[in-house]
Amino acid sequence: MPPEMFHTRLLDNLTTAILLVDAGMRVIYLNPAAEGLLELSSARIVGEEIERVLQEDSDTAASLQRVLETGVGFTKRQATLHLGVGKEMTVDYVVTPVTLESEALIIEIQPLDRLMRISREEAILSAQHLSQLLVRSLAHEIKNPLGGLRGAAQLLARELASEQLTDYTNVIIEEADRLRNLVDRLLSAPRRITREPVNIHEVLERVRHLVEAESDGGLLIHRDYDPSIPEIIGDREQLIQAVLNISRNARQALGALPAGVTPEIRFRTRTQRQFTIGNQRHRLACQIDITDNGPGVPPELLDTLFVPMISGRADGTGLGLTIAQSIVNQHHGLIECKSRPGMTVFSMLIPLEKSDD
Repeated sequence: MPPEMFHTRLLDNLTTAILLVDAGMRVIYLNPAAEGLLELSSARIVGEEIERVLQEDSDTAASLQRVLETGVGFTKRQATLHLGVGKEMTVDYVVTPVTLESEALIIEIQPLDRLMRISREEAILSAQHLSQLLVRSLAHEIKNPLGGLRGAAQLLARELASEQLTDYTNVIIEEADRLRNLVDRLLSAPRRITREPVNIHEVLERVRHLVEAESDGGLLIHRDYDPSIPEIIGDREQLIQAVLNISRNARQALGALPAGVTPEIRFRTRTQRQFTIGNQRHRLACQIDITDNGPGVPPELLDTLFVPMISGRADGTGLGLTIAQSIVNQHHGLIECKSRPGMTVFSMLIPLEKSDD
């Protein structure tokens, strides 16, 4: 076998994406791994300028030209590449100068999005578990003095002759009761879910009717369903609660929209194949996106959205999203959030295969 053919076959069988760029900054070769990563065929890319295929925020061609001039390659970590198909991707990539018939560059690309997402999901699950332990411990410490506070207020109310003064003791009693109910919710063990076939679109339609009724016609809800999605094995009522908590959170965020902007929520369902949730790979998963056109989640809250008692609203308890995450976790799934002004997306990812528990 000629050496050139051997080298080509060797590169074609690598799982690392490889591109070869000539001195004129045109792509002259890419292997199948690169075709899959860039979602473009070799016939379409070969001969194109490299910047039409991928580019960074910086001048990609200038960086590559410096490698040709100096003969010194470079490695970039966690670079954001803008692909020619309108996508962004976080990658590590290595540029190495080579001499073939003329000077050329080898670009090796290693995608990081999946690894970063897995790491982020594991962090969410770990934070969820630790925060629940912390809150339960704190709730126990709060509950004991609350009983004494309420009892003392009741005794004090009996000794007061003025109704105006007893109004103050009533406030103390009512607030103590409110805090006790909140603590009870924190201490309550998650109810074991029932497992039966559930049509996720029936769940979404139930939530849609509830949210529309609560908004009194002031909210526009779009639906983009994939009718081919099979039934989920899970707890219908619990899933309704999870979707309702997220939808109510979105509806409340839409209250901050400026006048003249129509508040909108979109329910979208899709399937994901060979999808990793946490450290578990699933053959098939259902993705439910709940999107709103509100002002977005403040960046400082994005990492703590699912932590109990943390809320972006002054009157919020910070439990709605925590409960939703807990329910989806019991279904071996996860909730993620991506947000920017004008578009916030909560994605529920739930495996479709049956579980043993």
